[in-house]
Amino acid sequence: MTIQKYGSDRERFIKDLMNLMVPVKGGTIELRDYVNTDKWLSSDYTLSDPGRGSNRKVITWTETIEPFHVMKYPVTQHLYHYVLNEEEVEPNVRNLPVTEVSWLDSLAFCNELSRMLGRTECYTITSESENTIYNKTANGFRLLSDAEWQYACKAGTTGYRYAGIDQIAWYQENSNGAAQQVGKLLPNPWGLFDMIGNVWEWCWDLYDAERYGNYRVFRGGSWAEVENNCGSTSRRKSMPDFKIDDLGFRIALTKP
Repeated sequence: MTIQKYGSDRERFIKDLMNLMVPVKGGTIELRDYVNTDKWLSSDYTLSDPGRGSNRKVITWTETIEPFHVMKYPVTQHLYHYVLNEEEVEPNVRNLPVTEVSWLDSLAFCNELSRMLGRTECYTITSESENTIYNKTANGFRLLSDAEWQYACKAGTTGYRYAGIDQIAWYQENSNGAAQQVGKLLPNPWGLFDMIGNVWEWCWDLYDAERYGNYRVFRGGSWAEVENNCGSTSRRKSMPDFKIDDLGFRIALTKP
């Protein structure tokens, strides 16, 4: 599929899409997480994390962030299905964040969007996800890294959230049990909407290759989560083919 399929709409599509890409200046960000310090246990276990010990410690590390551009909203149902040349979605769901997409699905979408706009694809995708290659010199669309996501979410602020939760996030208490249209609550200081709550967002990174293999990171909390699970440092993991109704993604460009 090529961009020519849009005919006279081609320039409008490109313009509208690029207008949604927000420039982010470079800087540094400190990340924090818990790691399990125990070795793999036998299959005869009683712990909540199958096969692993319960000892955890906090680790912190600092990442340098190069300038990049990020979409101000999560990818919507309309954009996702339009790019993949699938059936047009109903008007009442067009601006909902796309969900039920795996990490692998999100990479495939980024590649397709890159091809449509004449950009170089960032990903070489294989059936074995751990062998998927990310070409960092490519100018195509991509997922944010774990560090980029937190840096963009915090937007220069220092707290767990950049404003009161009901002002910025759809979560268990205000979502009516479902994802909500993007852009309806307040953005963060850099103009990004729905970074916290509404849907979790896939990132490129492995969570912990030594302990969890090819599990990938997702961030931010969702409409189904309690308040405490929705914030700038909220971080979870799952298999790259995992799909669920409160997990989507957001796209980035290294260069516009």
